[in-house]
This record gives sequence, structure tokens and C-alpha cells, in this order.
Amino acid sequence: MQYAREVKAFIQHHFRHFNAAALVDAAEAYRKFIAEGGGMLVAIAGAMSTAEIGLSLAEMIRQGKVHAISCTGANLEEDIYNLVAHDFYVRIPNYRDLTPEDELALWERHLNRVTDTCIPEEEAIRRIEHAILEEWLEADRKGERYFPHEFFYRILRSRKLEPYYQIDPRDSWVYAAMEKDLPIFVPGWEDSTTGNIYAAHCIRGTIRNVHTVRGGIEYMMALAEWYRKESAHRRLGFFQIGGGIAGDFAICAVPMMRQDLRWEEVPLWGYFCQISDSTTSYGSYSGAVPNEKITWEKLGIDTPRFMIESDATIVVPLIFAYVLAEE
Repeated sequence: MQYAREVKAFIQHHFRHFNAAALVDAAEAYRKFIAEGGGMLVAIAGAMSTAEIGLSLAEMIRQGKVHAISCTGANLEEDIYNLVAHDFYVRIPNYRDLTPEDELALWERHLNRVTDTCIPEEEAIRRIEHAILEEWLEADRKGERYFPHEFFYRILRSRKLEPYYQIDPRDSWVYAAMEKDLPIFVPGWEDSTTGNIYAAHCIRGTIRNVHTVRGGIEYMMALAEWYRKESAHRRLGFFQIGGGIAGDFAICAVPMMRQDLRWEEVPLWGYFCQISDSTTSYGSYSGAVPNEKITWEKLGIDTPRFMIESDATIVVPLIFAYVLAEE
């Protein structure tokens, strides 16, 4: 990939100190880890899908540089929102100047703001609701149960949304994950727009069995099964974008297995990198330095670990380009 090689060359020449040097170190360690046969779980927090991380993450998935995803429910759904409603999004560069009255005017236009980007309710949220509700109802009727990401995989495979695509599906990371049947773990999915919609249908009685969509404890069980199976033949790394539940849930699978299940043969994570603009402070988990995770038996003293204190929307595409660059 020509652009990736050019980005890598630029980074290697200019990024020599401080956060910039940490970026290079983390990217090179990621590249080496994969080249030596390691597998990588990527945790996605924040609004990275609305930031269109799919432009780089989808190719990382296709090229075998990402082997599992842990993400918030918002990131799962917002990648598909962008797929079907991209042209209806409204960007507001001067969002800092908005008054409460301006915000109300956006709401009246059914525009839900995420910093400088507004997600259109009808074209994105309701369009997805109609498609996924059909899958929920069918599963509920048959007594079948699936994880949240599996329902998204099902609507993509059904091609029922295809007439609405407004970007190249190759730029959708969920689409790329679906093609690879990539393991996705979505802790706290209930705290998402689609999760709220599902709850509403359960309250209304449209869906009879609230457990038709499988939940977080089952996700942890599936994650433990995946980790134990994969770590038996290769090291596994952890690349964390942002903080919060997407990262903490997934990384905790290791101490859960080692301490609570007494599976002491389960290895620690073999690589760790976090990109976050949350600074280290009293009680801050998202801003905690990686060394703190040694005390929780998530990382070992020899685990390569990196902390890049910067904006993930800037840093992540650069690291992914570095890793994708051909030798």
C-alpha cells in the first residue's frame, strides 16, 4: 500500500521524541508482534466509529493485523450508521460556539451531535432499527439467541441494507469483521442506542424473551474461551483505543481466568498499548499508567507496554498505516 509506506517513512523521519517517539515505538512493536505470529485484540472506546476509524481499521482486519475486537455498543452501531447514512451527516466545525438554543434546533431537526458531527436519526438510527428488529423478532419467534454483533452480522449478510449504502463497504470495519467472522465482544451493549431500542421493544412486548440478545456475562465467557484457545498456540496482544468498559472488560479476562478459575497456565497479555487523552490522576482508570496493570495480573513485568497521551483520532490511523506498510 503506497500511502502506508509514505506515512511510515514520514513518521520514522519526523517522530523522534516524546509522544511522537512513543507512537513509533508502539507501532514498531505492534508490527513485530504480528510478524512473529502474535494475535491482537483491539479495544475501541469513545466515538471512533463516528470518526470513521473504519477507513484504516477495516484494512487492518482484512490484512490479518487484528484478530478480535472489544468495543462499546455505540461503536458497533455507529459504524453501520455511517455506512447507510453518511451523506445525511451534518458537520459543525464551530460547535464550541453553539448556544443551548442552537442545540435545541439541532434536536428539532433530529440531529444527534457528537462533537462536530451530527448523526441523522431517521436515516441512520431508524433505518437500522427497522432492519435489526426483523432479526430480533425472527430469533425471538424461533427461540434462538445471538450476541449483539451477531445480529449486525446477520443484517449485513442478508444484504437488506445494501440499497442504502452511502460509502464503500470496504471502509466499514464491522463489514470487514463480518467478512472474516471476527470475534467481537461488546460489553455494556445495553448502554447504546440500539440497546435502548431493544429495551423499548421488550417493555412494549414486541419481543417476548429479553434474553434473545445475549448479554455481558455470556460475552465474558465467550472471551475467556477465545483467549484460552488462541493463547494455547500464540501470544495475544492488547491495543486499547481510549479507556472505559471496552478496554477494562476485555483485559480483565486474563486475571479472571488466572485468579477466579485458577487456570494458572493462561498467559498474560503479551503486548499492551493504550492511546488516550485522559491524564493520570487520582482514581483515574483510563489515565492509569500501564504498570498499574501488573498489580492486577493483566500484564507481566516483561510485557512490552506503551502509553500515548494524545488524540486517538489522530494517532490510530498513523499507527495502522505504519503496521500496514509493506516491508
